[in-house]
Amino acid sequence: MERITATYYIETPFDPEKAAQVLAGEQSSGTFVAVPGETAALKERFAARVESVQKIETVQQPAIPGAISKDGQYHRAIVKVSWSIENFGYNLPVLVSTLQGNLYEITQFTGLKLMDIDLPASYADHFRGPAFGIDGCRKLTNVLDRPLIGTIIKPSVGLSPEETASMVNTLAEAGIDFVKDDELMSSTANSNFSDRLDAVMDVINRHADKTGKRVMYAFNISGEMDEMLRRYEMVVQKGGTCAMISINSVGLSAAKKIADQGQLAIHAHRNGWGMLNRHPLLGIDFKAYQKIWRLAGADQLHVNGIQNKFWESDDSVVASIEACLTALLQQAKPLPVVSSGQWGGQAFETWRSTKTVDLLYMAGGGIMAHPLGAAAGVKALQQAWKAAVEGLTLEQAAKAYHEFAMSVEKFGKGNA
Repeated sequence: MERITATYYIETPFDPEKAAQVLAGEQSSGTFVAVPGETAALKERFAARVESVQKIETVQQPAIPGAISKDGQYHRAIVKVSWSIENFGYNLPVLVSTLQGNLYEITQFTGLKLMDIDLPASYADHFRGPAFGIDGCRKLTNVLDRPLIGTIIKPSVGLSPEETASMVNTLAEAGIDFVKDDELMSSTANSNFSDRLDAVMDVINRHADKTGKRVMYAFNISGEMDEMLRRYEMVVQKGGTCAMISINSVGLSAAKKIADQGQLAIHAHRNGWGMLNRHPLLGIDFKAYQKIWRLAGADQLHVNGIQNKFWESDDSVVASIEACLTALLQQAKPLPVVSSGQWGGQAFETWRSTKTVDLLYMAGGGIMAHPLGAAAGVKALQQAWKAAVEGLTLEQAAKAYHEFAMSVEKFGKGNA
């Protein structure tokens, strides 16, 4: 039978090989003590298997609480464990419960992080993956050879449907490719979802009729399952092309159910990501995380941004972009969404580090707070990316483009 292999980064006060065996037993046929019925034949078929243990280093302080070392030493290692797919078949929630589940509770570990997952070929027959992905999103927006330039409606909450639509109109006339609701905006006291949908889509449809360009707007449909399905259908009926889901909030099964509808590109917002990844020895690495959500059907995945306003390092962001652009089961690749304190100035390092334009490059304040207004903010980002790809430096681009020069004056002094 095919097997799924997971890679973990562990820390333990015990022999790492013995700790790995505890991990394998806890997440398959075993428990803390031998039980009747756990025969050799059963274990041969269903027990997880430790494939390798690579010792890394020994430290004197534990990363997180757990068993206390008798000699004051805590051993770190890279561990690979595999399971037969007979254990969970093609059930994503049970797969995740198997790969993570109780592992973070086991006292033998003072650190544990799921780093990667190797999936068998048969998963390609059971999971379509992104319905649109990079190529589909490019076709929907008619942006073929540069990053999609996008923004977030700000203030995050508080604007009326009419105020939101007016902002979208300004952005559309400026040449924006993508706009989205903030993750905090769903249906507020002064901006009912259906009213906002009507107002925004009226602008987008009129602009498309006039110019031929249909701005992609990601409406935040996050909510209870039935509510999300109703909102999804409303977006389809109004001619929308994208729905946003806060994937960590709505859950794997709900997100997959929405993605399986297949009519809208799914903008997967990962708010809450920090609690899953911020600690170096706890949670899940993005390389593993993005594979799970690609199986569920995410077309666009947030990856943070270069020189971002949050905690994540540039190296981590680059690795996340590369993970999204790495082939998985011959599925469409999700579009990496670069965001978090972005403006045109980071385009140069983003291009240098990744050499890709297969990005949705999002700037909220970096567009909305431009000294000459949001329309100039859109133009400044387009100028920055054009200059970066053509090999200009930031300073050269500022001399060549007025709108970008004003961005540098506003955001390039440590105020971004």
